[in-house]
Amino acid sequence: MLSINPKDIPTSKLHGYLLGAVAPRPIAFASTIDEEGNPNLSPFSFFNVFGANPPIMIFSPARSVRDNTTKHTLDNAEATKEVVINIVNYDIVQQMSLSSTMYPKGVNEFVKAGFTMLPSDEVKPFRVAESPVQFECKVKDIIYTGEEGGAGNLIVCEVVKLHINEDVLAEDGSIDQYKIDLVARAGGSYYSRARDGFFEIPKPLTTLGIGVDQIPEEIRNSNVLTGNNLGMLGNVEQLPSDEDVNNFAKEHAQFVGISTEKKHTFAQEYLQNNDVESAWKVLLIK
Repeated sequence: MLSINPKDIPTSKLHGYLLGAVAPRPIAFASTIDEEGNPNLSPFSFFNVFGANPPIMIFSPARSVRDNTTKHTLDNAEATKEVVINIVNYDIVQQMSLSSTMYPKGVNEFVKAGFTMLPSDEVKPFRVAESPVQFECKVKDIIYTGEEGGAGNLIVCEVVKLHINEDVLAEDGSIDQYKIDLVARAGGSYYSRARDGFFEIPKPLTTLGIGVDQIPEEIRNSNVLTGNNLGMLGNVEQLPSDEDVNNFAKEHAQFVGISTEKKHTFAQEYLQNNDVESAWKVLLIK
């Protein structure tokens, strides 16, 4: 058995061991605003519920292991003392992943990831309309565990209002675990679909995805492509060149001159096989 003293290995390696072993973890899709009212949206898997009376949730936007920076979510929670925790299910997981990209301060991840901003009733941060359950929270306390990269910052939240999409309810009014189709985080780029097991999403850590907002309107408003499909398309750093698209069209004449709906259907098939580049080429064929 490999036995390790945490002080004897780099924080980055310890971080990987911790996340690989303590899994799957629920995801707090946290919406905040800064003091100027600018929205921010980011997922965190150091998260759980810790009581019902009062209803308490805690999540931790840890300091960056790479450069010891703090998350905008932490900065906003410190300043405004309010947050909305949105629950992530399979229908929105790709868009959620896209929102975790390290966009500069002031960039609206709702827009980048193609989510709908829904006004809250008791707090100022917006809710994610596509999330099946949304918790409006007041920040009760923030516990700082250290000042170095990888240190946690435990944001203790009290739920002041919750919203549940009735489509995920069972006949008795409880949340149907099959209908809600929850997703959890694991180590590396892995996630776990509660009802079906592991799947993988490339982590958008070193690149900036163009965002759903930069996808042409005809594609963004597709009747075929899903939110997950758009999240995958928006996670590319740049679109294929005209030359690449033209070469692809010459090799795949079956995609030339077809209807928009058929084009989107073929692109979706590529996305289902995680071939995002080919999906984009299909969509961009004139």
